[in-house]
Amino acid sequence: MAARPSWEGHLRLSLVTCPVALYPATTEAETVRFNLINPQTNNRIRMKTVDAGTGEEVSRGELMKGFEIAKGEYVLLDKEDFESVKLESTRVVDIEKFVPRASIDRLYWDVPYHLVPAGKTGIEAFAVIREAMEHKKMVALGRLVMSTRERICAIENEAHGLVLTTLRTAEEVRAMDQIPHPDLPKADKSMLDIAEKIIDQQSGDFDPSEFTDRYEDALRALIEEKKKGHKPVRPAKPANDDKVIDLMEALRNSLKGGGSRGAASAERRTRTKKPARRRAA
Repeated sequence: MAARPSWEGHLRLSLVTCPVALYPATTEAETVRFNLINPQTNNRIRMKTVDAGTGEEVSRGELMKGFEIAKGEYVLLDKEDFESVKLESTRVVDIEKFVPRASIDRLYWDVPYHLVPAGKTGIEAFAVIREAMEHKKMVALGRLVMSTRERICAIENEAHGLVLTTLRTAEEVRAMDQIPHPDLPKADKSMLDIAEKIIDQQSGDFDPSEFTDRYEDALRALIEEKKKGHKPVRPAKPANDDKVIDLMEALRNSLKGGGSRGAASAERRTRTKKPARRRAA
């Protein structure tokens, strides 16, 4: 099935505009999902909306959204209230500023989308904006309205198009100084040298196919076994690794065996590499 855009509109830089479309750059189509089932009847469970005070069932159509302002006290909002603050979808991504990518903390990056020309009209303008950004090595910041909510976004180059990533707001990001953490000691020079050599041994390029979701894989294997009527085999418990160790000895042993383990691991991945899962369109 062909991919469908999740948003269509125009990209605007000053007086230059071009029609564009956004396509989700990620998918959860292959994620294992479950339903709640009554094992006595093999029927799905239907959830009911029940008044917490009276215990009586309430029709969903009668419900309103409420914001708690005190314990058990709510401000109620109806459909008209939400309509009064609804942002009109202008269908325009307005580029407001250009910044170096490194100036955006990675904690702010949220959901990525492929941003591509929508049709042939304005494709030259799209190409000019994209190439100018490539030459300047800058990321564009802008705004767009998605599902009535205004989102700040960053736009950067990728092969054959652009990537638009929605950004979290300052209120959504928790700074490190808000997290309790100990002061770190100055690293011992000899230990640091060994640790850096281990990093050199295990350095390489990022290959996403090497990092699969082992829990998802185990779930799928379990489901296949149960489909065949087999009982699952409980895996052995891992060894307890919380004992106190000599850090220098551990580093030295890691340096001695790191290279061979890394090579063996890479060889094993090559032998057992599976074809990529089909991604849903």
